[in-house]
Amino acid sequence: MADAERLIAHNRRARHEYFIDEAVEAGLVLTGTEVKSLRAGRASIQEAFARVEGGEAWLYHMHIPPYDAGSIFNHDPERRRKLLLHRREVDRLGGRAAQKGYTLIPLRLYFRRGRAKVELGLARGKRQFDKRESIAERESERRIQRAIRRRVP
Repeated sequence: MADAERLIAHNRRARHEYFIDEAVEAGLVLTGTEVKSLRAGRASIQEAFARVEGGEAWLYHMHIPPYDAGSIFNHDPERRRKLLLHRREVDRLGGRAAQKGYTLIPLRLYFRRGRAKVELGLARGKRQFDKRESIAERESERRIQRAIRRRVP
């Protein structure tokens, strides 16, 4: 049970809005009140994105609301947060994200072994016809599954 993951936030729109080419796990540098707020299950990664600046990876616009029992030393909910990645990963993801049309977006935010982690996806934006195509594939898959369930007694 030590390896159990506890999901905090899931970016459901990410797979609808983007093609995810690659996913990588990164740690987060957080303050104490941020961790307590996350343990309470409060966070939003819908508008978040990551960037590589000066050889370091940063996560922007992840909203962690202030901890209710916090004092005047509570954190800023929208501050940028440093991502913990190996140097090779930072360089590789930074190079790929710098290509036209690519961006780094968080897919999931979770605790693993008591540490806050974020799953970053190297994403390429979908166009409107790509989204319609994905919806059509999903609908046809549902129809097939329904037909199989009806057929088998």
